[in-house]
Amino acid sequence: MDYSDDITKLKGIGDKTAKLFCRLDIYTVRDLLHHFPRNYELFGPPVKIADAPLEEPVTLELTLLSGFQWKKIRQLTIGTGFAADDTGRIAITYFNAPYLKNVLKSGGVYLVRGKLKRERGVLRMDQPKLFTYEEYAKKTGSLQPCYGLTAGLTNNAVMKAMKQALEAADEEEYLPGSICEEYGLISRKQAFKDIHFPKNYEDMLKARKRLSFDEFFLFLLSLRKLKEVNEEQISIYPMIETADASRLIEALPYQLTGAQLRVWEEIKADLLSGKVMNRLVQGDVGSGKTILAFLSLIMAVSNGYQGALMAPTEILAQQHYEQLLSMITKYNLPLKPVLLTGSVTAAGKKKIYEKIESGEANVIIGTHALIQEKVNYRNLALVITDEQHRFGVKQRESLSDKGNHAHVLVMSATPIPRTLAIILYGDLHLSMVDELPSNRLPIKNCVVNTGYRKKAYEFISKEVSMGHQVYVICPMVDENENAGDIENVVEYSKKLRNELPEKIHVEFLHGKMKAVEKRRIMEEYSAGNIDVLVSTTVIEVGINVPNATVMMVENAERFGLAQLHQLRGRIGRGNAQSYCIFVSGTDKEHSMERLKILNKSNDGFFIAEEDLKLRGPGDLFGIRQSGAMEFKIADIYQDSGLLKKISVTVDDIIREDENLETEKYVSIKRYLEQNQANFIDFRTI
Repeated sequence: MDYSDDITKLKGIGDKTAKLFCRLDIYTVRDLLHHFPRNYELFGPPVKIADAPLEEPVTLELTLLSGFQWKKIRQLTIGTGFAADDTGRIAITYFNAPYLKNVLKSGGVYLVRGKLKRERGVLRMDQPKLFTYEEYAKKTGSLQPCYGLTAGLTNNAVMKAMKQALEAADEEEYLPGSICEEYGLISRKQAFKDIHFPKNYEDMLKARKRLSFDEFFLFLLSLRKLKEVNEEQISIYPMIETADASRLIEALPYQLTGAQLRVWEEIKADLLSGKVMNRLVQGDVGSGKTILAFLSLIMAVSNGYQGALMAPTEILAQQHYEQLLSMITKYNLPLKPVLLTGSVTAAGKKKIYEKIESGEANVIIGTHALIQEKVNYRNLALVITDEQHRFGVKQRESLSDKGNHAHVLVMSATPIPRTLAIILYGDLHLSMVDELPSNRLPIKNCVVNTGYRKKAYEFISKEVSMGHQVYVICPMVDENENAGDIENVVEYSKKLRNELPEKIHVEFLHGKMKAVEKRRIMEEYSAGNIDVLVSTTVIEVGINVPNATVMMVENAERFGLAQLHQLRGRIGRGNAQSYCIFVSGTDKEHSMERLKILNKSNDGFFIAEEDLKLRGPGDLFGIRQSGAMEFKIADIYQDSGLLKKISVTVDDIIREDENLETEKYVSIKRYLEQNQANFIDFRTI
């Protein structure tokens, strides 16, 4: 069996099951092998209630004290009851599990597994998993992989397919023995076996180290090769300084910050240098990077060229377009923009293509549609990508090539520490917008446990009654096997409709929704027709609602601090005071210590540095921690030491054998050429 084979080649996967895998972007055997566990679960022997730790998965052997009581509140079915052993008793609750009505009987003895928590002096376990004694005996003592799933696909089904794929597929070793020895790396073949089905924790760590090494190594090697091509390249789009940008700066109703003016001078110097610009502008949420993009577009257009601005979402592209149209009218700017996104009709696209090719449109704003084959630019001199970590090296290269090596300006609000940014964006020069406008009201933050929810809901109701809007963020889309008590968007929105007054309009949003439905919800929220939006991190970029004043993040411990800060940036955009409530699903000291950093500061770069210091072994897996540069298994924060060391190794290799042609490195070159696109999902970097 070959890595490129369709997953239907695996026994037990027919067309119906294959469609479920496809929802997870798993189409081939290779895709399946790179669907790494989201977490692991260690199954120990059952423990007594008195000995069970809180907030950790445990198995209890319990007798049900009375029949379960079931009630339906609107669309939510809730089952509650009490169970005990000889050391204590606990309350058990199930949501939307009516099939258990015929399973749970008074006096019955059950093996239940979940997380215990104490609320108002009562021990409780929500949505525990039930096991037969035979099922549990097979799992005892093992480290079981927990995969990201979708409705209809079980963890067992993924495990079964994974075992077949590991048996059938082989993996070539491309690294010289000297590098494997220097880093203490196991073989790739062994790494795949041990990441999916480790015998113990130590084997899993070795496997993860090897696979993380490969992601960083191949990425950095590709980046260094790209840098060689881009460095000191003469531009075919010479520019001179014009008055249009300066006039706009003077006409604005606010003064640019010192940081904005400094970075604009750096961008301007690049554009006037006669060489191709490759610059990353990194600035915290709300630091004013968009005006720098508009000034750059004005410079290109006033020199007779076209400029393009590529955003990661349609809603963000639309917002940029409308903001620019408003400024054109207000300040009489020489810009003629068009908006090109995937949802534009075929007839609409045809007209836009004609305007772009003729040069009638001198500013093109859009999404990935900007790099489609049918788009032909007349003289594209400047390419700007917003929210850089959502686009890959390949994508910005594709857009730059549309303009025959146009100037490239990359913008990011993701607060990556400077030391890491220099490594990860090694093909770009770095500018920092490290100052916020003075008129921004600082967001007020609080970190609380789940016992604070009732007060939080009352506060949300109060803010909505004052005409404001609210975000509630959950880590997951829907109910998921092995998810424990992690909040999910679909169920939480139902729960919230029950908790809040009926007149409050609650909707949900997540990445698995169809594009047209996502756009509808975001537009309704932007228009103020939705009061509370329950969402996953899909709103991390691409939605600007100045009227939103509250954000409540459930299971905040499941996110990296940098990502939480990025999410927090969706509020505090208007004149009203804004508030962010981080709800931790655990009272563990380490988790609370991390979250309290967000209380101390609204400075994304400070938070990113502190996040880096606090990373520990417990952060290896779980829902993505970084919120940036999302490699499939490596994490730029957790693995920063490895990343820095690999960067030095890659530089040494390039110095020793620039073209990777010697016997020592030729296997790396071959492997890189054959597999580069398969190891890194460049769409999310």
